[in-house]
Amino acid sequence: MTASPEVLLRSLFDAAVTAADPMRCLPALLPPRPERRRLVIGAGKAAARMAEAVEQSWGPCEGLVITRDGYERPCRGIEIVSAAHPVPDTRGREATRRMLDLLEGLGEYDAVLALISGGASALLVAPAGRVTLEEKRAINAALLASGAPIEAMNTVRKHLSAVKGGRLAAAAWPARMTALVISDVPGDELAAIASGPTVGDRSTPAEARAILDRHGIAVPTSVAELLDGPSGGIAPDDARLARCETRLVAAPSQSLAAAAAAGRRAGCRVEILGDAIEGEARDVAAEQARLARARQAALRPGDAPLLLLSGGECTVSRRGEGSGGPNAEFALALALALREQPGIDAIACDTDGVDGAAEVAGAIVGPRTLERARRAGRSPEAALAANDAHGFFAAVGGQVVTGPTLTNVNDFRAILVRA
Repeated sequence: MTASPEVLLRSLFDAAVTAADPMRCLPALLPPRPERRRLVIGAGKAAARMAEAVEQSWGPCEGLVITRDGYERPCRGIEIVSAAHPVPDTRGREATRRMLDLLEGLGEYDAVLALISGGASALLVAPAGRVTLEEKRAINAALLASGAPIEAMNTVRKHLSAVKGGRLAAAAWPARMTALVISDVPGDELAAIASGPTVGDRSTPAEARAILDRHGIAVPTSVAELLDGPSGGIAPDDARLARCETRLVAAPSQSLAAAAAAGRRAGCRVEILGDAIEGEARDVAAEQARLARARQAALRPGDAPLLLLSGGECTVSRRGEGSGGPNAEFALALALALREQPGIDAIACDTDGVDGAAEVAGAIVGPRTLERARRAGRSPEAALAANDAHGFFAAVGGQVVTGPTLTNVNDFRAILVRA
Protein backbone atom coordinates (compact mmCIF):
# COMPACT_ATOMS: atom_id res chain seq x y z
CA MET A 1 0.00 0.00 0.00
CA THR A 2 1.64 3.23 -1.17
CA ALA A 3 -1.17 5.78 -0.76
CA SER A 4 -1.96 7.41 2.58
CA PRO A 5 -4.93 5.93 4.48
CA GLU A 6 -7.05 9.01 3.72
CA VAL A 7 -6.31 8.89 -0.01
CA LEU A 8 -6.91 5.14 -0.21
CA LEU A 9 -10.21 5.30 1.68
CA ARG A 10 -11.51 8.14 -0.46
CA SER A 11 -10.52 6.24 -3.62
CA LEU A 12 -12.55 3.24 -2.43
CA PHE A 13 -15.60 5.43 -1.92
CA ASP A 14 -15.13 6.95 -5.36
CA ALA A 15 -14.92 3.46 -6.87
CA ALA A 16 -18.17 2.48 -5.15
CA VAL A 17 -19.96 5.57 -6.48
CA THR A 18 -18.59 5.15 -10.01
CA ALA A 19 -19.84 1.55 -10.16
CA ALA A 20 -23.38 2.82 -9.55
CA ASP A 21 -23.26 5.66 -12.11
CA PRO A 22 -26.31 5.17 -14.36
CA MET A 23 -24.26 6.17 -17.42
CA ARG A 24 -22.15 3.05 -16.81
CA CYS A 25 -24.66 0.49 -15.53
CA LEU A 26 -28.00 1.37 -17.16
CA PRO A 27 -27.51 1.16 -20.95
CA ALA A 28 -26.91 -2.61 -20.99
CA LEU A 29 -30.24 -3.18 -19.25
CA LEU A 30 -32.36 -0.94 -21.47
CA PRO A 31 -35.05 -2.78 -23.42
CA PRO A 32 -35.09 -2.35 -27.21
CA ARG A 33 -36.20 1.10 -28.28
CA PRO A 34 -39.99 0.98 -28.75
CA GLU A 35 -41.29 1.45 -32.29
CA ARG A 36 -44.39 3.33 -31.19
CA ARG A 37 -44.86 5.95 -28.49
CA ARG A 38 -42.26 5.76 -25.73
CA LEU A 39 -42.90 7.70 -22.55
CA VAL A 40 -40.19 8.06 -19.91
CA ILE A 41 -41.13 8.84 -16.32
CA GLY A 42 -39.24 8.58 -13.08
CA ALA A 43 -38.25 9.91 -9.69
CA GLY A 44 -35.29 9.77 -7.35
CA LYS A 45 -31.86 11.22 -6.71
CA ALA A 46 -30.43 9.25 -9.64
CA ALA A 47 -33.45 9.66 -11.92
CA ALA A 48 -32.16 12.61 -13.97
CA ARG A 49 -28.84 10.86 -14.57
CA MET A 50 -30.80 7.74 -15.57
CA ALA A 51 -32.84 9.84 -18.02
CA GLU A 52 -29.61 11.23 -19.45
CA ALA A 53 -28.35 7.68 -19.97
CA VAL A 54 -31.60 6.68 -21.69
CA GLU A 55 -31.44 9.55 -24.15
CA GLN A 56 -27.80 8.75 -24.87
CA SER A 57 -28.97 5.32 -26.10
CA TRP A 58 -32.45 6.05 -27.47
CA GLY A 59 -32.21 9.68 -28.51
CA PRO A 60 -34.68 12.39 -27.39
CA CYS A 61 -37.71 11.01 -25.55
CA GLU A 62 -41.03 12.33 -24.29
CA GLY A 63 -41.45 12.27 -20.54
CA LEU A 64 -41.03 13.78 -17.09
CA VAL A 65 -38.61 12.89 -14.29
CA ILE A 66 -38.50 14.32 -10.75
CA THR A 67 -35.19 14.65 -8.93
CA ARG A 68 -33.72 16.35 -5.89
CA ASP A 69 -32.57 19.96 -6.05
CA GLY A 70 -29.02 20.03 -7.43
CA TYR A 71 -29.27 16.62 -9.14
CA GLU A 72 -30.60 17.90 -12.48
CA ARG A 73 -29.05 16.75 -15.76
CA PRO A 74 -29.41 18.06 -19.32
CA CYS A 75 -31.89 16.10 -21.40
CA ARG A 76 -33.08 16.78 -24.94
CA GLY A 77 -36.68 15.67 -24.62
CA ILE A 78 -37.37 14.44 -21.10
CA GLU A 79 -38.41 17.24 -18.76
CA ILE A 80 -36.44 17.31 -15.52
CA VAL A 81 -38.30 18.76 -12.52
CA SER A 82 -36.63 19.53 -9.18
CA ALA A 83 -38.30 19.09 -5.80
CA ALA A 84 -37.42 18.92 -2.12
CA HIS A 85 -35.92 15.95 -0.31
CA PRO A 86 -36.14 14.36 2.27
CA VAL A 87 -39.36 16.21 3.22
CA PRO A 88 -41.68 16.62 0.20
CA ASP A 89 -42.92 19.97 -1.11
CA THR A 90 -45.52 21.40 -3.47
CA ARG A 91 -43.18 21.11 -6.46
CA GLY A 92 -43.04 17.34 -6.00
CA ARG A 93 -46.81 17.14 -5.63
CA GLU A 94 -47.44 19.20 -8.78
CA ALA A 95 -44.88 17.25 -10.82
CA THR A 96 -46.42 13.96 -9.68
CA ARG A 97 -49.86 15.16 -10.76
CA ARG A 98 -48.47 16.04 -14.18
CA MET A 99 -46.81 12.63 -14.42
CA LEU A 100 -50.10 10.88 -13.71
CA ASP A 101 -51.76 13.06 -16.36
CA LEU A 102 -49.19 11.83 -18.90
CA LEU A 103 -50.07 8.22 -18.07
CA GLU A 104 -53.80 8.74 -18.39
CA GLY A 105 -55.29 7.35 -21.58
CA LEU A 106 -52.32 5.24 -22.69
CA GLY A 107 -53.14 2.21 -24.80
CA GLU A 108 -51.91 -1.36 -24.78
CA TYR A 109 -49.43 -0.66 -27.60
CA ASP A 110 -47.78 2.25 -25.79
CA ALA A 111 -44.54 1.74 -23.87
CA VAL A 112 -43.55 3.38 -20.59
CA LEU A 113 -40.05 3.36 -19.15
CA ALA A 114 -39.99 4.15 -15.41
CA LEU A 115 -36.68 5.23 -13.86
CA ILE A 116 -36.71 4.78 -10.08
CA SER A 117 -34.06 5.34 -7.44
CA GLY A 118 -33.76 6.13 -3.77
CA GLY A 119 -35.27 9.46 -2.84
CA ALA A 120 -38.42 8.88 -4.87
CA SER A 121 -40.40 8.23 -1.68
CA ALA A 122 -40.18 11.97 -0.95
CA LEU A 123 -40.09 13.24 -4.53
CA LEU A 124 -43.06 11.28 -5.86
CA VAL A 125 -45.89 12.90 -3.90
CA ALA A 126 -49.64 12.27 -4.16
CA PRO A 127 -51.35 12.19 -0.75
CA ALA A 128 -54.22 9.69 -0.56
CA GLY A 129 -57.72 10.33 0.74
CA ARG A 130 -58.15 13.59 2.65
CA VAL A 131 -54.51 13.71 3.76
CA THR A 132 -52.90 17.06 2.98
CA LEU A 133 -49.35 17.64 1.87
CA GLU A 134 -48.64 19.47 5.13
CA GLU A 135 -49.85 16.48 7.16
CA LYS A 136 -47.78 14.11 5.09
CA ARG A 137 -44.72 16.36 5.51
CA ALA A 138 -45.15 16.36 9.27
CA ILE A 139 -45.40 12.57 9.48
CA ASN A 140 -42.44 12.16 7.13
CA ALA A 141 -40.31 14.47 9.28
CA ALA A 142 -41.36 12.66 12.46
CA LEU A 143 -40.45 9.27 10.95
CA LEU A 144 -37.04 10.59 9.87
CA ALA A 145 -36.32 11.74 13.43
CA SER A 146 -37.67 8.58 15.06
CA GLY A 147 -34.91 6.20 13.99
CA ALA A 148 -37.45 3.93 12.29
CA PRO A 149 -35.89 1.55 9.72
CA ILE A 150 -36.46 2.43 6.09
CA GLU A 151 -38.77 -0.55 5.51
CA ALA A 152 -41.11 0.67 8.26
CA MET A 153 -41.01 4.24 6.95
CA ASN A 154 -41.90 3.07 3.46
CA THR A 155 -44.81 0.97 4.72
CA VAL A 156 -46.34 4.14 6.17
CA ARG A 157 -45.57 6.14 3.03
CA LYS A 158 -47.30 3.58 0.82
CA HIS A 159 -50.56 3.80 2.73
CA LEU A 160 -50.59 7.60 2.70
CA SER A 161 -49.94 7.75 -1.04
CA ALA A 162 -51.95 7.48 -4.24
CA VAL A 163 -48.85 6.63 -6.29
CA LYS A 164 -46.66 4.25 -4.25
CA GLY A 165 -47.04 0.50 -3.63
CA GLY A 166 -47.69 -0.36 -7.30
CA ARG A 167 -50.06 2.51 -7.94
CA LEU A 168 -47.79 4.22 -10.49
CA ALA A 169 -47.67 1.07 -12.64
CA ALA A 170 -51.43 0.60 -12.26
CA ALA A 171 -51.97 4.17 -13.50
CA ALA A 172 -50.16 3.30 -16.75
CA TRP A 173 -52.23 0.18 -17.50
CA PRO A 174 -52.90 -1.16 -20.13
CA ALA A 175 -49.61 0.21 -21.51
CA ARG A 176 -46.53 -1.95 -21.14
CA MET A 177 -44.12 -0.65 -18.51
CA THR A 178 -40.47 -1.46 -17.86
CA ALA A 179 -39.14 -0.11 -14.57
CA LEU A 180 -35.39 0.24 -14.08
CA VAL A 181 -34.48 0.56 -10.41
CA ILE A 182 -31.35 1.55 -8.46
CA SER A 183 -31.46 0.06 -4.98
CA ASP A 184 -30.78 2.04 -1.82
CA VAL A 185 -32.38 -0.36 0.65
CA PRO A 186 -30.89 -3.30 2.56
CA GLY A 187 -31.69 -6.54 0.79
CA ASP A 188 -32.64 -4.85 -2.52
CA GLU A 189 -36.31 -5.69 -2.01
CA LEU A 190 -38.03 -4.16 -5.05
CA ALA A 191 -41.20 -3.41 -3.10
CA ALA A 192 -39.17 -1.35 -0.62
CA ILE A 193 -37.05 0.74 -3.01
CA ALA A 194 -38.67 4.19 -3.29
CA SER A 195 -41.75 2.66 -1.61
CA GLY A 196 -42.30 0.40 -4.63
CA PRO A 197 -44.26 2.59 -7.09
CA THR A 198 -44.16 -0.15 -9.75
CA VAL A 199 -44.33 -3.19 -7.44
CA GLY A 200 -47.40 -4.63 -5.72
CA ASP A 201 -47.66 -4.60 -1.94
CA ARG A 202 -49.37 -6.84 0.62
CA SER A 203 -48.88 -4.68 3.71
CA THR A 204 -51.99 -3.33 5.42
CA PRO A 205 -53.11 0.05 6.72
CA ALA A 206 -53.20 -1.50 10.20
CA GLU A 207 -49.49 -2.31 9.93
CA ALA A 208 -48.76 1.29 8.98
CA ARG A 209 -50.80 2.54 11.95
CA ALA A 210 -48.93 0.18 14.28
CA ILE A 211 -45.59 1.60 13.08
CA LEU A 212 -46.70 5.15 13.84
CA ASP A 213 -47.99 4.10 17.26
CA ARG A 214 -44.78 2.22 18.06
CA HIS A 215 -42.70 5.32 17.41
CA GLY A 216 -45.08 7.61 19.28
CA ILE A 217 -46.10 9.64 16.23
CA ALA A 218 -49.47 11.34 16.61
CA VAL A 219 -51.63 11.46 13.49
CA PRO A 220 -54.36 13.87 12.37
CA THR A 221 -57.94 12.76 11.75
CA SER A 222 -57.44 12.41 7.98
CA VAL A 223 -54.55 9.97 8.45
CA ALA A 224 -56.40 8.01 11.15
CA GLU A 225 -59.42 7.64 8.86
CA LEU A 226 -57.24 6.42 6.00
CA LEU A 227 -55.34 3.88 8.10
CA ASP A 228 -58.43 2.65 9.91
CA GLY A 229 -60.17 1.97 6.60
CA PRO A 230 -59.74 -0.63 3.84
CA SER A 231 -56.47 -0.86 1.96
CA GLY A 232 -56.17 1.01 -1.30
CA GLY A 233 -53.00 -0.87 -2.17
CA ILE A 234 -52.27 -2.80 -5.33
CA ALA A 235 -51.69 -6.51 -4.67
CA PRO A 236 -48.79 -8.19 -6.49
CA ASP A 237 -51.21 -10.38 -8.46
CA ASP A 238 -53.40 -7.46 -9.58
CA ALA A 239 -54.05 -7.64 -13.33
CA ARG A 240 -52.95 -4.03 -13.74
CA LEU A 241 -49.40 -5.06 -12.84
CA ALA A 242 -49.23 -7.97 -15.28
CA ARG A 243 -47.76 -5.76 -18.02
CA CYS A 244 -45.06 -4.20 -15.80
CA GLU A 245 -41.54 -5.63 -15.49
CA THR A 246 -39.21 -4.24 -12.84
CA ARG A 247 -35.44 -4.72 -13.20
CA LEU A 248 -32.59 -3.93 -10.80
CA VAL A 249 -29.93 -1.74 -12.43
CA ALA A 250 -27.50 -1.14 -9.56
CA ALA A 251 -27.24 -2.30 -5.96
CA PRO A 252 -24.98 -1.82 -2.93
CA SER A 253 -23.35 -5.23 -3.46
CA GLN A 254 -22.00 -4.13 -6.86
CA SER A 255 -20.47 -1.00 -5.36
CA LEU A 256 -18.87 -2.97 -2.53
CA ALA A 257 -17.43 -5.39 -5.08
CA ALA A 258 -15.93 -2.46 -7.03
CA ALA A 259 -14.40 -1.04 -3.84
CA ALA A 260 -13.06 -4.48 -2.92
CA ALA A 261 -11.39 -4.82 -6.31
CA ALA A 262 -9.80 -1.37 -5.90
CA GLY A 263 -8.58 -2.32 -2.42
CA ARG A 264 -6.97 -5.52 -3.66
CA ARG A 265 -5.21 -3.61 -6.44
CA ALA A 266 -3.80 -1.35 -3.72
CA GLY A 267 -2.33 -4.37 -1.93
CA CYS A 268 -4.98 -4.95 0.74
CA ARG A 269 -6.81 -8.04 1.83
CA VAL A 270 -10.57 -7.52 1.89
CA GLU A 271 -13.36 -8.75 4.13
CA ILE A 272 -16.91 -7.75 3.15
CA LEU A 273 -19.07 -7.65 6.26
CA GLY A 274 -22.34 -7.31 4.33
CA ASP A 275 -24.25 -4.92 2.10
CA ALA A 276 -27.44 -4.82 4.18
CA ILE A 277 -26.30 -3.81 7.68
CA GLU A 278 -28.91 -1.87 9.64
CA GLY A 279 -29.17 -0.46 13.14
CA GLU A 280 -28.37 2.64 15.15
CA ALA A 281 -25.24 4.23 13.67
CA ARG A 282 -23.45 4.44 17.01
CA ASP A 283 -24.25 0.80 17.84
CA VAL A 284 -22.99 -0.44 14.47
CA ALA A 285 -19.85 1.67 14.99
CA ALA A 286 -19.18 0.11 18.40
CA GLU A 287 -19.55 -3.39 16.96
CA GLN A 288 -17.26 -2.69 14.00
CA ALA A 289 -14.67 -1.04 16.28
CA ARG A 290 -14.51 -4.26 18.33
CA LEU A 291 -14.14 -6.28 15.14
CA ALA A 292 -11.37 -4.00 13.81
CA ARG A 293 -9.43 -4.32 17.06
CA ALA A 294 -9.78 -8.11 16.97
CA ARG A 295 -8.62 -8.28 13.36
CA GLN A 296 -5.67 -6.00 14.13
CA ALA A 297 -4.60 -8.20 17.04
CA ALA A 298 -4.23 -11.12 14.61
CA LEU A 299 -1.98 -9.18 12.20
CA ARG A 300 1.80 -9.53 12.27
CA PRO A 301 4.45 -7.09 11.04
CA GLY A 302 4.67 -7.31 7.27
CA ASP A 303 1.11 -8.60 6.83
CA ALA A 304 -0.95 -6.89 4.14
CA PRO A 305 -3.43 -4.30 5.43
CA LEU A 306 -7.01 -5.50 5.86
CA LEU A 307 -10.09 -3.67 4.59
CA LEU A 308 -13.44 -4.23 6.30
CA LEU A 309 -16.16 -3.12 3.87
CA SER A 310 -19.87 -2.80 4.57
CA GLY A 311 -23.03 -1.18 3.29
CA GLY A 312 -26.65 -0.92 4.26
CA GLU A 313 -28.59 1.81 6.00
CA CYS A 314 -27.90 2.92 9.53
CA THR A 315 -30.34 5.13 11.41
CA VAL A 316 -30.11 7.90 13.97
CA SER A 317 -32.65 8.41 16.74
CA ARG A 318 -32.42 12.14 17.26
CA ARG A 319 -31.84 13.13 20.88
CA GLY A 320 -30.15 16.49 20.26
CA GLU A 321 -30.50 19.46 17.97
CA GLY A 322 -27.16 19.19 16.15
CA SER A 323 -26.43 18.67 12.48
CA GLY A 324 -25.60 15.10 11.67
CA GLY A 325 -26.43 12.07 9.57
CA PRO A 326 -25.96 8.33 10.07
CA ASN A 327 -22.60 8.14 8.29
CA ALA A 328 -20.99 11.04 10.13
CA GLU A 329 -22.44 9.72 13.40
CA PHE A 330 -21.01 6.27 12.64
CA ALA A 331 -17.59 7.84 12.00
CA LEU A 332 -17.70 9.89 15.20
CA ALA A 333 -18.84 6.94 17.32
CA LEU A 334 -16.16 4.75 15.71
CA ALA A 335 -13.43 7.28 16.56
CA LEU A 336 -14.62 7.36 20.16
CA ALA A 337 -14.74 3.57 20.39
CA LEU A 338 -11.24 3.17 18.93
CA ARG A 339 -9.74 5.83 21.23
CA GLU A 340 -6.83 6.78 18.95
CA GLN A 341 -5.84 3.18 18.27
CA PRO A 342 -2.82 3.32 15.92
CA GLY A 343 -3.18 1.69 12.52
CA ILE A 344 -6.96 1.93 12.14
CA ASP A 345 -8.60 4.49 9.82
CA ALA A 346 -12.11 4.55 8.38
CA ILE A 347 -14.52 6.28 6.02
CA ALA A 348 -18.32 6.35 6.20
CA CYS A 349 -20.28 8.13 3.48
CA ASP A 350 -23.65 8.08 1.77
CA THR A 351 -23.22 7.30 -1.92
CA ASP A 352 -25.69 10.04 -2.90
CA GLY A 353 -23.40 12.68 -1.41
CA VAL A 354 -25.95 13.70 1.22
CA ASP A 355 -25.73 12.33 4.76
CA GLY A 356 -28.96 13.07 6.59
CA ALA A 357 -30.12 16.52 5.52
CA ALA A 358 -26.63 18.02 5.13
CA GLU A 359 -24.80 18.54 1.85
CA VAL A 360 -21.97 16.41 3.21
CA ALA A 361 -21.38 12.79 2.20
CA GLY A 362 -19.80 11.69 5.49
CA ALA A 363 -16.39 11.66 7.17
CA ILE A 364 -12.96 10.06 7.42
CA VAL A 365 -11.48 9.28 10.86
CA GLY A 366 -8.15 7.99 12.09
CA PRO A 367 -5.86 7.83 15.11
CA ARG A 368 -5.44 11.63 15.16
CA THR A 369 -9.13 12.57 15.00
CA LEU A 370 -9.57 12.96 18.76
CA GLU A 371 -6.27 14.81 19.05
CA ARG A 372 -7.50 17.34 16.50
CA ALA A 373 -10.70 17.68 18.49
CA ARG A 374 -8.75 18.52 21.66
CA ARG A 375 -6.77 21.16 19.80
CA ALA A 376 -9.98 22.67 18.40
CA GLY A 377 -11.62 22.66 21.83
CA ARG A 378 -14.39 20.31 20.69
CA SER A 379 -15.79 17.47 22.77
CA PRO A 380 -16.57 14.38 20.66
CA GLU A 381 -18.75 12.99 23.46
CA ALA A 382 -20.84 16.17 23.56
CA ALA A 383 -21.13 16.20 19.77
CA LEU A 384 -22.36 12.60 19.74
CA ALA A 385 -24.87 13.29 22.50
CA ALA A 386 -26.23 16.26 20.52
CA ASN A 387 -26.30 14.35 17.20
CA ASP A 388 -23.88 17.00 15.91
CA ALA A 389 -21.41 14.86 13.96
CA HIS A 390 -21.40 17.20 10.96
CA GLY A 391 -20.68 20.16 13.20
CA PHE A 392 -17.89 18.21 14.87
CA PHE A 393 -16.12 17.23 11.64
CA ALA A 394 -16.58 20.70 10.16
CA ALA A 395 -14.60 22.03 13.14
CA VAL A 396 -11.87 19.38 13.42
CA GLY A 397 -11.53 18.23 9.80
CA GLY A 398 -12.43 14.97 8.13
CA GLN A 399 -15.60 15.90 6.26
CA VAL A 400 -16.11 14.30 2.84
CA VAL A 401 -17.92 16.71 0.52
CA THR A 402 -18.65 15.42 -2.98
CA GLY A 403 -21.56 17.47 -4.26
CA PRO A 404 -24.29 15.56 -6.11
CA THR A 405 -23.05 12.11 -7.09
CA LEU A 406 -26.11 11.51 -9.34
CA THR A 407 -26.64 8.02 -7.93
CA ASN A 408 -27.70 6.39 -4.66
CA VAL A 409 -26.87 2.90 -3.39
CA ASN A 410 -26.94 3.82 0.28
CA ASP A 411 -24.22 3.85 2.93
CA PHE A 412 -20.60 2.92 2.23
CA ARG A 413 -18.17 2.10 5.04
CA ALA A 414 -14.55 1.02 4.89
CA ILE A 415 -12.21 0.39 7.83
CA LEU A 416 -8.52 0.08 7.05
CA VAL A 417 -6.65 -2.08 9.58
CA ARG A 418 -2.84 -2.24 9.64
CA ALA A 419 -0.49 -4.15 11.92
